Amino acid sequence: MARAEATRARQRGTRRAEKEGGGGIRRFFTPRKLLGTFFGLCLLGMGGLFVIYLIVPVPSANAQAEMQSNVYKYSDGKILTRTGQVNREIVGLDQIPKGVQRSFVAAENKGFYGDSGVDIKGTARGLMNTVSGKGKQGGSTITQQYVKNYYLDQDQTVTRKLKELVISLKVDQRKSKNEILAGYINTSYYGRGAYGIQAAAQAYYGVDASKLSVAQGAYLAALLQAPSQYDWSSATATGKKLATARWNYVLDNMVEQHWLDSSARSGLKFPVPHEPKAPSGMGGQTGYLVEAANNELAAQGVDKSAIDAGGWTITLNIDQKRQKQLEKSVDKELESKLDRKGNKTDATVQAGATSVDPKTGRVVALYGGRSATEHWISNATRSDYQPASTFKPIVLTSALENGAQTQDGQRIGIGTRYDGTSKRPVVGSDTPFAPQNEDDRDYGSVDVQTAMNDSINSVFAQMVVDVGPGAVKRTALDLGMPDKNFPERPAITLGTMNASTWDMAGVYATLDNHGTKITPTIVKSAEHKDRTVEMPDPVGEQAVSRESADTVTRTLQGVVDNGSGAEANTSAYDAAGKTGTSENNKSAWFAGYTPRLTTVVALFGESTKEGGGQVTLTGTANSGRANGGGFPARIWADYTLGALNGSDEQFDLDVAPPVQTGVTHSPTAPTPTTTPTTQSPDPTPTTPSPDPTDSTSESPPAPPTDSPPATEPGGGETGDPEPPGGGETGDPTGGADPPGDGGQLPFGQ
Repeated sequence: MARAEATRARQRGTRRAEKEGGGGIRRFFTPRKLLGTFFGLCLLGMGGLFVIYLIVPVPSANAQAEMQSNVYKYSDGKILTRTGQVNREIVGLDQIPKGVQRSFVAAENKGFYGDSGVDIKGTARGLMNTVSGKGKQGGSTITQQYVKNYYLDQDQTVTRKLKELVISLKVDQRKSKNEILAGYINTSYYGRGAYGIQAAAQAYYGVDASKLSVAQGAYLAALLQAPSQYDWSSATATGKKLATARWNYVLDNMVEQHWLDSSARSGLKFPVPHEPKAPSGMGGQTGYLVEAANNELAAQGVDKSAIDAGGWTITLNIDQKRQKQLEKSVDKELESKLDRKGNKTDATVQAGATSVDPKTGRVVALYGGRSATEHWISNATRSDYQPASTFKPIVLTSALENGAQTQDGQRIGIGTRYDGTSKRPVVGSDTPFAPQNEDDRDYGSVDVQTAMNDSINSVFAQMVVDVGPGAVKRTALDLGMPDKNFPERPAITLGTMNASTWDMAGVYATLDNHGTKITPTIVKSAEHKDRTVEMPDPVGEQAVSRESADTVTRTLQGVVDNGSGAEANTSAYDAAGKTGTSENNKSAWFAGYTPRLTTVVALFGESTKEGGGQVTLTGTANSGRANGGGFPARIWADYTLGALNGSDEQFDLDVAPPVQTGVTHSPTAPTPTTTPTTQSPDPTPTTPSPDPTDSTSESPPAPPTDSPPATEPGGGETGDPEPPGGGETGDPTGGADPPGDGGQLPFGQ
């Protein structure tokens, strides 16, 4: 009995010990302790997150987020081209329609306007998938996606996810919802190489973001989920089905959020996007236009590095229709007639042109060469060739403006008579000068109108001496010519300085604008998110009097009606112009204008050998001398007719009273003094003369009987073959530069 009790007691002790041991473990995992441990871990985690919150700053934007293209537009807002590594143009939220804004919120984050910037569940799910190697996981808020695009990178790591969470909380506190939404829309990738909604709107619908409809905006918002899969142009049947479903999802969410009326929703049709276009490059005229715009901005203090950084929207004054017309005219009147591969001379021909609105100074068209990717130098803005006889109207302008007189004391005007003998030494200059006329032709006594019509060198050589080379240069600079290789010598009358078609277009536009200074400008506006460039007014002050400018215009009408510029003559509009051909036919020019358009066209002979160099244009298209009255005038005429739609208004001119004199200088006069003729110096001669204000009286008189006949009507620049042995130096010896007045002396017609 006693033994049995002892056995039971031992068993009870064993069970008690076992019970006490098990109870110890259970006591360690009691609900209270487990709850305490959980809260402790939570506090520890929160503390860790708080520490992370404190130590993780909001970084600067990543490099790609702020990279933008520069957008160049025609004057009407149509895009000419984009430049830069990233096709992005950042636009403000105020430029995006409200319905389009909300379509992005409906697509990605309906609770965006009320959330704290993060989705804890979505982020936790993303972290777990990242840790388990399942890759990308959705569920992020718009704020988080903006932070990822703008501040971070696309790496799928736990560290990046944690940074995204913390930075999103901070950004939500520091920025408004509108700022975050704008950042998200502008940094997202939409496919087709488009970053940001502006580039996407152009890539898919050919419009600016401000013109997007709600239906189009919903498609762009839908694209963000899978840009390549949802791009309608390349999507499979499944992809199109998914894109349509996503589009409907976006619109349905907008109705749910009361951002879109259900009746309006039911009327929307899926907006099929345009086919993608190849990105426009810098070939053709595009590169020349961009270069001219960038150079103009640089002149206004915009550093090249700032332009290269991107983000500029630069609107040009270029009129797309006129630009295309100019290109077409060069192709029709020049390129189609050249054999660049089979003719060595044709291979050297370079064409350039600048067209300006004389009322505003805007460059409406520009031709820099066959292609900016083939010929890097812009023939429109290069100034390494001589403008030749297109300078002669400036000499007359200076004479009128300064009230200059001949050596006999007669006031210079359209009717003033000069001795047109070839190689006639000028009278009244310390620098000997005796230029040769084209084909060494003697004209005898001619009036200024005839001398301008036929571009008689000997007449304008004497006129520049009568006015004074210094005074002529001052007038030229006032009109807008550059001071480049511009000595104050008699030879400047033949345009021996350097100038571009751009420069000469400004000069002639000033004459066209009744003497009010016109400075050609190609940039209409230039805007960046950080600044807007204030462009100077291209219309300046009065450079010369209206009377002087208009009188020259009347004279240049005679050149087109009856002189070397006859190829530009048409009944469609009033036109005034001047031809020019430099020494050895290295350049040929036509500078002309109508009341609404001023255009200068030039050809340049440029060697195809390495290093280039100036060569003759003689033989271009097997047509003899390629003078200004030939190809340049025909290009000008074809372009002007198309650019003006076939018509223009008439000139409204205020010309100087007619001045008629009988001044004739002896070719052998040894001193600066001359003997006046018997004709009265009175501006109203006893023998009536044709009124120079009457264009019907501006035809040149018949040449004297001892002069060689012109091979074609009008003399001057008729496209005659070069005379044997050349002889285009314009000096008495036919070869050497005249003493004391070095440099190249062209025929200059």
